[in-house]
Amino acid sequence: MRKKITLIGAGQIGGTLAHLIALKELGDVVLFDVAAGIAKGKALDIAQSSPVNGFNINLSGTSDYEDTKNSDVIIITAGVPRKPGMTRDDLLGINLKIIKEVADGIKRTSPNAFVICITNPLDVIVMALQKYSGLPKNKIVGMAGILDSSRFIYFLSQELKISVNKIRSFVLGGHGDSMVAMLGSTKIEGKKIGELIKEGKITKERLGEIVDRTKKGGAEIVKYLEKGSAFYAPAASGVEMAESYVNDLKKELPCAAFLSGEYGFNNIYAGVPVIIGKSGVEKIIQLKLTKDEEAAFKDSVKSVQNLYDAAKKIDPDL
Repeated sequence: MRKKITLIGAGQIGGTLAHLIALKELGDVVLFDVAAGIAKGKALDIAQSSPVNGFNINLSGTSDYEDTKNSDVIIITAGVPRKPGMTRDDLLGINLKIIKEVADGIKRTSPNAFVICITNPLDVIVMALQKYSGLPKNKIVGMAGILDSSRFIYFLSQELKISVNKIRSFVLGGHGDSMVAMLGSTKIEGKKIGELIKEGKITKERLGEIVDRTKKGGAEIVKYLEKGSAFYAPAASGVEMAESYVNDLKKELPCAAFLSGEYGFNNIYAGVPVIIGKSGVEKIIQLKLTKDEEAAFKDSVKSVQNLYDAAKKIDPDL
């Protein structure tokens, strides 16, 4: 029996998600959007590529939550994307309203789904989604860490002229300017980044610039595109999480997950490495942090908490 994967929001990320899921044959795809025509059109367009690409799944588009009933996985991209000059926080008020409706639709039709949230400002929206929907905390996660880590690894590979496959790294904390690049856990061809600095392959200053570029990775793309924001890399990151759940791969992935005492935090979503398998978030990995990393992680979680406090002022239901 094929899995049913619903994508809420048929914009650029939603369409790319549908295409990638189809190519991997992860499950049947339902594209949901309040603009039914866009969802139906994209689903039909991708379906018509199936004879060329040789995949065999069903794709459909809808604006009715009933068509999403009993989904195994739901990936949420609904919301307004950032416009040039807009911070993730500016989006808060607009996207909270949207996520409240989405949470209600999910609770009614697919209470057992594994839900991946991509809507910004990510950490706060995923927390609001869990509160509004009441779904189990291990079944609601945010996609951010994979994307931030991927950007960081890519920039490092370009700088060092080394294949991305030879670099291992993690990015923790909130998505955006407060994210924490785990330099202590970064390995390039098995060597710690500190060794490369000693060997003169990269300077501390240059590394700092790369970390900074990673933090602003989304904004850099928004600036180039002018009308819209990143969608290929975010979609690829979301699919990696869905695939680990659907196929019980138990991959270790950095995601925004609910903390109950891990890293010294309670009752908050933050970017940490987790194991995703058929039960959802099956384990939170506790990395040993350096003093600097611990301080930066604390600051990052604090900025998520501050934004969540702002969200509670906007909507007392939280």
